[in-house]
Amino acid sequence: MTAHPPRDELHIASLVVQHRADAGPALEALAAELPGLEIALGDATRSVLLQESPGTRELMDSVDRLRELPGVLNVNLVYHHAEPRQDLEQPLQTETGAGT
Repeated sequence: MTAHPPRDELHIASLVVQHRADAGPALEALAAELPGLEIALGDATRSVLLQESPGTRELMDSVDRLRELPGVLNVNLVYHHAEPRQDLEQPLQTETGAGT
């Protein structure tokens, strides 16, 4: 079996975390600790987090760490997209003359 070289990808995901009100500080601390994890929206019992990572393993590690926090009731992966970094560095192609 031949091993494939690792792909240089960017994984972008959104997570909905349901938690008790007292879990907020631990959630904020973990988001500050883990690279690529940030709280986009939050209230007393729900938060939406965004995760950028080089692979699925790092994403799932973040999910596991979130689930282990005291007061976290549920973590749902809502969106996950992976794309080669080189594709993200290409300029966007726009149509000229559209709408004229």
